[in-house]
Amino acid sequence: MGFGMTTVLLNIHNAGYYGMNSMILAMGIFYGGLAQVIAGIEEWKKGNTFGATAFTSYGLFWLTVVGLLMIPKSAEYSVFATDPLALAAFFFMWGLFTLYMFIGTLKASRILQVIFLLLAILFFLLTAGVITGNANITHIAVYEGILTGFAAIYGAMGQVLNEMYGKKIIPL
Repeated sequence: MGFGMTTVLLNIHNAGYYGMNSMILAMGIFYGGLAQVIAGIEEWKKGNTFGATAFTSYGLFWLTVVGLLMIPKSAEYSVFATDPLALAAFFFMWGLFTLYMFIGTLKASRILQVIFLLLAILFFLLTAGVITGNANITHIAVYEGILTGFAAIYGAMGQVLNEMYGKKIIPL
């Protein structure tokens, strides 16, 4: 849920519906970031390598995104603003990581497969948009990101409600 909600809210901003604000940054730090790192540690304690890797990695991804946004805002650190080529490399590496995690989901639920495939596509679209400067690619990425976030929300909702009711309420 932390990943899904944060992804949706950031991409609604990227679509131009509202400006960058403390809500997005706080979601990136606390729910998308810290909460997922904690969830990853809990998965590690249960012996779930995939869950531990996914949750801690994407939690730290969100903390990194906040850093990328905020570090250059400081007068003394403004020289460290990320140039387009470095940002494209950042998105590309996250795309590669997500692609190999997608391969891991082939032994998991269909919804996890959908989430990780959509997320890999999102990272590669962001890479292409930054490298080419093509606003159309970036525009597609924004809406694909909203779809990715809602897929994650659906998956989280299904896991919680199915467990609570002890039966399949939401197909995963």
